[in-house]
Amino acid sequence: MKKLILLAAIISFNSCSETTNNSSNIKTGDKEITLEEIWDGTFAPKRMNALDSMNGDFYSLLNTNNETKTTTVDKYSYATLEKIETIVDSKNLKELESFESYSFNNDETKIILGTNFQQIYRHSYKGTFYAYDIASKQLSLIGKEIQEPIFSPDNQKVAYAKDNNLFIKDFSKNNIIQVTKDGKKNSIINGITDWVYEEEFAFVRAFEWSNDSKYLAFLRFDETNVPTFSMDIVGKELYPNQQVFKYPKAGEKNANVTLHMYRFSTKNRKKITLGDYEYIPRIKWSNDNNVLIATTLNRHQNNLKLHKVDALKNNSSLLLNETDKAYIDITDNLTFLNDNSFIWTSEKDGYNHIYHYDFNGKLINQITKGNWEVTRYYGFNETKNTIYYQSVENGSTNRGVYSIDLKGENKKLLSNKDGQNRASFSKNLNYFINNFSSSEIPPIYSLYSAEGKMLKVIKDNTELKEELAEYKMSPKEYSTISINGNDLNMWMVKPANFDANKKYPMLMFQYSGPGSQQVGNHWNIDKDYWHNMLAQKGMIVVCVDGRGTGFKGADFKKSTYLNLVKYETEDQIAAAKKLAALPYIDEDNIGIWGWSFGGHMSTNSLLKGSDIFSTAIAVAPVTSWRFYDTVYTERFLRTPQENPAGYDENSPVNYPEKLKGNYLLVHGTGDDNVHVQNSYRMINALIDANKQFDMFIVPDRAHAIRKGKNMRLNLYTKMTNFVEAHLINKTN
Repeated sequence: MKKLILLAAIISFNSCSETTNNSSNIKTGDKEITLEEIWDGTFAPKRMNALDSMNGDFYSLLNTNNETKTTTVDKYSYATLEKIETIVDSKNLKELESFESYSFNNDETKIILGTNFQQIYRHSYKGTFYAYDIASKQLSLIGKEIQEPIFSPDNQKVAYAKDNNLFIKDFSKNNIIQVTKDGKKNSIINGITDWVYEEEFAFVRAFEWSNDSKYLAFLRFDETNVPTFSMDIVGKELYPNQQVFKYPKAGEKNANVTLHMYRFSTKNRKKITLGDYEYIPRIKWSNDNNVLIATTLNRHQNNLKLHKVDALKNNSSLLLNETDKAYIDITDNLTFLNDNSFIWTSEKDGYNHIYHYDFNGKLINQITKGNWEVTRYYGFNETKNTIYYQSVENGSTNRGVYSIDLKGENKKLLSNKDGQNRASFSKNLNYFINNFSSSEIPPIYSLYSAEGKMLKVIKDNTELKEELAEYKMSPKEYSTISINGNDLNMWMVKPANFDANKKYPMLMFQYSGPGSQQVGNHWNIDKDYWHNMLAQKGMIVVCVDGRGTGFKGADFKKSTYLNLVKYETEDQIAAAKKLAALPYIDEDNIGIWGWSFGGHMSTNSLLKGSDIFSTAIAVAPVTSWRFYDTVYTERFLRTPQENPAGYDENSPVNYPEKLKGNYLLVHGTGDDNVHVQNSYRMINALIDANKQFDMFIVPDRAHAIRKGKNMRLNLYTKMTNFVEAHLINKTN
C-alpha cells in the first residue's frame, strides 16, 4: 500500500495497514455543513432497530406505527428476513396503549412489556411492567415503578425489584412474595446495583434465577458507610430539589456487597461466604442447576476469582484465579458448554484472547493466539464445534468477524476485511446480520450465513452517501505518527480546498481514556460532522490515540498504570509539536478539546503544554482524580492514600497558575458521574491564580449535556464561536 509521506526530512508518518485516504481523489460538493443540520438529524444514517434473537433462526423487533402510535413485537426469519407474524400488538390491549420494551421468557410463550419509564442513572430505569401470555393473549400487571423484571425458567414466576427490595410474583398462585424487607434508600439495596457498580461494572440487575427455578441468587449492597453526594436540581418549581445519593470517591468506603441465595420452596434466604474480596462484579449460573459462579475482585482489581457456589450445600470453592500486575477488566464472556467446561477471555499472554477450561478450572487450551485483540465473543455452536468472535486481526482500527474451532484451528474471516464489522447472530448461530461501516462507507446491514456467505443487503444508506456528495466533505486521512517511541494511530481532516502553501490553525480532538479508541475506521458520528464544519471554515482537525488507549495489547493499554494522564498528556503535547513542524500548520494557533476524560486531557494539555497549545475546550472534565469514583479511579491509580503523587501531579486543580491560553470550561450541574464539583474547584483555583477564562455552566444537565430543546445546538454554537475567535480568525 502506498505510504503517506509528508515533509520526510522533518516529520515521519507511517501509513496504517487499514486505510490511507487521499483527499485529491475525493470529489466534494459546494454545500456547507451547518450546526442546525448536524443536530436536526440531517446526516443520521438509517439503522436497523435493535433486534432480539429468538429460538431457532428467528429474530424479533419492536416496531412503532407513527400514525396510530401503537407498538408491535414482530417475528422475522433470519433466512428470508421476512416477517413471520405479529406476536403482540398494543392496539389489541385495552390496558396498554403502547409499550417501550419487551423481553421473552425462555421458551418464548410469554413476554414482559414495559412502559412509563423513569430514568435513574445511565443504565437504570423504573417503569410499569406487564406479563403477556402469547397463546391466551392475556395481559397481567406485574407492578408499577419496578425494576428489572425477569421470568423464571419454569415460566411460573417473575422476580423484580422495587424500593430497594426483591419480590417474586407467582402466577400459579396469583400472589406476590417479598423476598427481602430491609431495603432502604441510601442504605440497603437488594438485587439492584449501587451507583458505582452500575456505572463502572455496567450492570443493573443483580439477581439471577437458577436453571430449575428453585433458587434466586442476588447481591445485597449495604451503603450505610458510603459517603453521600448531593446535587441541587433547579427544575421549574419555586425552590430547587436536591438529589442525594451514595457515591464512593477514590479512597473512600465502598458498599459492603454480599451474595445471598433464596430457596423458593422453603422461602429461606442464606448468605454465601466467598472469602476476602472487595467487589462482586458478576454472578452467573452454570449448566449445573445447583452451581452458581460468582466473580470477585480485590480492591486493586488485579486479583480475580471465579467461585463455584453450591446452592444445596451453601458453600463455595475456587474455580479459577487470575492475577495481573496492573488490573483485570470485567467482561460478560464467561460461557458454559454442555459438559460444563467453559469459555473465558483473558489478557494473560499480553493480548485479549479466548481460552477453554474444564469445570475444575484446568486449562484445556488457548483457542486464539497472536499479537492482536479479541474484541467481542459471540458464542459457541456445539453442533459445528465452532466459536464466533470479533477481533482486530486486520489492524487495530478495524473490526472483523471470525470463526474458529474449539481446538483453535480452521480460523476464517466471515466479514469484510477492512472497516468496522459487528455481528448480531441468530440464537442457534446459523446466521448473522452484519453491521458494516468505514470512514468512507455509511452503515450497511447485510445478512450472512454462519460460514461467511453474504446472502442479502438489508439497508445500505446509499441515499445518505449521495446526499453528502453535495457537501464540502473532507475525508479522514489515516496514518501513524511516531511519538515517544510508539507508532500512534492518527487521523487528519483538512479543508476541502486545502492548499499546502497556506497556514492553517489546528484543533486536536481526543478522549485518551484507558482502553478507548477514537481513531477507528468507521462511519461519522456527530462530532465528525462538526470537525468537518470547522475544516470548511479553514481549520485542520487531528486526532491521535496515545499511550493507554486500546486494542494494541495489554502493555500499551496499561503503560499509564499508576500515572493516569501523565503519559497521555505527554503524547498529545509531543504530537502537537511534531505536527506544528509541518509547513501548512500555524504553530501559534493550535488548540485541543475533549469531553469527560478528554476534558481532563485538554485542560492538562493546555496547562502543561502552554508552549504549543494556545486554546482548549474542556467539557464535563475530571479536574482531580480524588473527586472521581473508587472502581474506575483505583483500577488505574490505586487509592490516593497509596499513590498521592499519581493523583495530584496530573490533576490541573493543583497547578492553575500554568494557564496561559484561552480556556472554555463546560459542565452540567446535574452530572451524577463527573460531578460539577470538578469544574467548580477548577474555577476557584483559576480565580485564586488570577487567571481569565470562559465557562458555560448548564443547569440540571447530566454528563451527556443533551436533554432539552436545542441543548446540543446551543453548546456546539458556543464551542464553534470560541474556536473561531481564538484559532480560525487568529490565523485568517
